[in-house]
Amino acid sequence: MTKLPPCPTCKKPSVFDFRPFCSKRCADIDLARWFKGDYRIEGDAEPENKEELFEDE
Repeated sequence: MTKLPPCPTCKKPSVFDFRPFCSKRCADIDLARWFKGDYRIEGDAEPENKEELFEDE
């Protein structure tokens, strides 16, 4: 059996059903961090004028 990496939230051993987390609680904590904006994926800034999105059409 392959050993799973530790839970990224609390560092306890991961559980296969909640991978990579150890529990639904840790998965929900991580999801809340995404919703709050603690994590972000860098990308191009959105244009201030939303009509600029459709200029090429």
